[in-house]
Amino acid sequence: MTIELTAAHWLFLFWVGVVIVVMGLRKDPIIPCILGLLTVGWLYKHSFISGVSTIFNALIVAGNEFWGIIVVISLIVALSKLLSDTGADYLIMSPAARIMVNPGIAFWTVGLSMMLASWFFWPSPATALIGAILFPAAVRAGLPAMGVAMAMNLFGHGIALSTDYVIQGAPTITAKAAGFSDPSPIIAASIPLSITMGLVTTVTAYIILKRDMAKDPQRIVAEQLALTASQVQREVNWLSYFLAILTPLAFALDVAAMWQLQLRGGDATALLGATAVLILTLGTVLEYRWQGLEKVTDYIRGGFMFGIKIFAPVIIIGGFFFLGKGELAKTILEAKAATGFLEDFGIALSQTIPLNKAFVAVVTLFTGIVVGLDGSGFSPLPLVGAVAATFDKAITIDKATLAALGQIAGVWTGGGTIIPWGLIPVAAITGVNPIDLARKNFIPVVLGFTATTIVALFLL
Repeated sequence: MTIELTAAHWLFLFWVGVVIVVMGLRKDPIIPCILGLLTVGWLYKHSFISGVSTIFNALIVAGNEFWGIIVVISLIVALSKLLSDTGADYLIMSPAARIMVNPGIAFWTVGLSMMLASWFFWPSPATALIGAILFPAAVRAGLPAMGVAMAMNLFGHGIALSTDYVIQGAPTITAKAAGFSDPSPIIAASIPLSITMGLVTTVTAYIILKRDMAKDPQRIVAEQLALTASQVQREVNWLSYFLAILTPLAFALDVAAMWQLQLRGGDATALLGATAVLILTLGTVLEYRWQGLEKVTDYIRGGFMFGIKIFAPVIIIGGFFFLGKGELAKTILEAKAATGFLEDFGIALSQTIPLNKAFVAVVTLFTGIVVGLDGSGFSPLPLVGAVAATFDKAITIDKATLAALGQIAGVWTGGGTIIPWGLIPVAAITGVNPIDLARKNFIPVVLGFTATTIVALFLL
């Protein structure tokens, strides 16, 4: 099949380049995406009004694709605020604090606790939770503050956010851009890659940390002396214990149901979201009685403010890159004859340049890294998904594995493991310098990217 590249194709490619450069400069790419939608729609439809309509159509299409994930994340964040207000979060995490008896156990306990909390409650609420409860206990166990920050960062903003197996926000965005109807293929393809990335980064980080501790043993002593809070104090009551038992049990049953009933995509999201809002409603009424009728509104409002804050730029970025996907491009441009611009480039590229798996893997990896430099873990996902779909049209590869590789690269970079401007929450709560934290994470993450790319080459 011969693809004819039109002026609209080249204009779209120009704006893709602009977006990548802008994000590489750590600037928000919203204006280039809007201008891209306007000019491409204008040129394609030969009408300025149609170009203006293209912007709105793209936002509606992207909003429809992402709305389920926005809702479930917002509801879970609202629930996490209730758990914090009632002290249930302290009861959930306190057993982990008690088993940290030495630096090694403290590192892995903090990391695994952060990963689990991030899977179910997302990294932002999990950072506050782990930082408040486990950070003092880990330092008392002999783990430096930098070690706590590395563990929280690599396991939470790295492993958990890049896999997102429970809430499924990241794989859903990637899957939509790559042309899958649900995130299941991305999730399945990411498992061996995520295991590789996780093991290489965390083990390397632990080895580096042990070496640094041996070089400067007095540092941890000074940090322990500076740690004035000997214990996290929370007021707890029967409701705290009730929610501390109910919440993990309910989500564990959700996961079991998802596994047993093969619930994927929207069905899994619906189950998690409904569970969160039911626990939120019950807990609010039990805590505030009649005032709970108003209080639950505050929790939900706060949760949705967080969700919209995270996804507002992603919707616009996604809307622009959805022009690269055929079916979505037809809706955005309101033209049955429209084709995906990136897909067309993939076919045209395969007809002019001999492509191979190593080339497309490296391009996808670096695309995720460069676009992730803006500090947003989700911003690269529409592009890496579209890139995977593009190369799938060009050569015979496993599109899901390629998209999963790009997802890992984008989230580990933009989600906040190797760029200082993405490390501020963890750095602030542990009291370390974000630039120093980025330096400590750099070698483990680069080694992880290398090993994960090698594994991906065998799976593509």
